[in-house]
Amino acid sequence: MGLAEKGFLKAGRAPSMAPPMLDLPAPETKRWVPRRKAQVVAAVRSGALSLDEACGRYSLTVEEFLSWQRAIDKYGLPGLRATHAQEYRTASVEPAKRQ
Repeated sequence: MGLAEKGFLKAGRAPSMAPPMLDLPAPETKRWVPRRKAQVVAAVRSGALSLDEACGRYSLTVEEFLSWQRAIDKYGLPGLRATHAQEYRTASVEPAKRQ
């Protein structure tokens, strides 16, 4: 049973044109800029890569991939910037601390 069947991928999205494999980052990518992260998320969502394939190809954990997906859904491409990830997390935690 793949990860999609276990409910790790969002359901209900209409498949779009699958990006060509040439548009995907190289498997040996070490520096993950937002554009590259977005390309991998788009490839999984379109069906060009399965979640299992993406995690294996790029040595990602499922949790890391899902965090990219959540960041895109919540904040768009800017949410994938590593320098802003902590700011977003802090902003969502601060209201709870003030109680």
